Amino acid sequence: MKILAIETSCDETAAAVVENGRKVLANVIASQIDLHAKTGGVVPEVAAREHVLKMIPVLEECMSEAGCDWDDIEALAITRGPGLISSLIIGTETASVISYVKAKPLIPVQHIVGHIYSNWLGDGQEPRFPILILTVSGGHNELILMKDHHKFEVLGETRDDAAGEAFDKVARILGLGYPGGPAIAKMALNGDGGRFKLPRSFLEKGSLDFSFSGLKTAVLNEVKKNERKVDEQFKADLAASFQEAVVEVLSEKLIVALKKFPKVREVHLAGGVSANKRLREMIAEKLKKFNEERLIIGENAERRKALSNVIFRHPKSFDYCTDNAAMIAAAGYYLYKSAPKKFKRKTNIIPTTSFEIW
Repeated sequence: MKILAIETSCDETAAAVVENGRKVLANVIASQIDLHAKTGGVVPEVAAREHVLKMIPVLEECMSEAGCDWDDIEALAITRGPGLISSLIIGTETASVISYVKAKPLIPVQHIVGHIYSNWLGDGQEPRFPILILTVSGGHNELILMKDHHKFEVLGETRDDAAGEAFDKVARILGLGYPGGPAIAKMALNGDGGRFKLPRSFLEKGSLDFSFSGLKTAVLNEVKKNERKVDEQFKADLAASFQEAVVEVLSEKLIVALKKFPKVREVHLAGGVSANKRLREMIAEKLKKFNEERLIIGENAERRKALSNVIFRHPKSFDYCTDNAAMIAAAGYYLYKSAPKKFKRKTNIIPTTSFEIW
């Protein structure tokens, strides 16, 4: 089954064709990074206008790259939200018109669920449930227990600034440009992550929620306190210290959740910040230690083998970390499979900024 998906939740105009939820035939992304770098962040009205300009060329390129015509496409998938409402409108209206004109069923997909399904793309091995998922992006962090396809339990979420937002704001404080994630990671390569003793906000005992607003403020205070010493090495050390603080909290919360749910068989990382190599490294290190400790305490050989087999997955390509349409097609495929009669030709998909559309 080939699904054409459209994603316009923020500042990427994206279209993809994915077969059977796994095989990516085309994944086209028109980025607006250079445009929004001028203002240090996304301006919603500007993003929406760019979506209008880029939508048709992106769709044409996607269909050409996939080698498909409309008879080959069996359904459409579209990001309904959350996101910038003006950007979402462009995508949902486009998908609604195509659905009506081409008589194709239309599948609305929750954006964060799309990120979760990015780990399915290009991977030949079927994931094993239950799965513990850490989603880390500019507007959200969640810890999610996935019990089966599209069956989720939210264990923890963002209380204030998400990790990606904190990366952007700290990059702006340090004058590193936009987007902040890659800029901070690059600068941190030459820095000493132990130079600045920045706070780790683990919140109350046992909490699986996230908070990074205090960390952002701590970075700002360090800059103000050392205003005359802010050279390139200072920036590198502060960037590295900030990055260490973020990835330590994210990875440690993940392990805490893993200990609460011993039946989890896989750990997945998703979202824009999943591209951060240091975050991947720290999760892998802590998961290895977790597996080794469980191996020691196993009751017998068979149980030890089962307990130690928690594997770690993240998107196979960096293109699947940031916003893209292939992940929306993957999520849409498994939604359609669960109830094909539910999805029909649509003309009135209403976009939303709400996260409560699981």
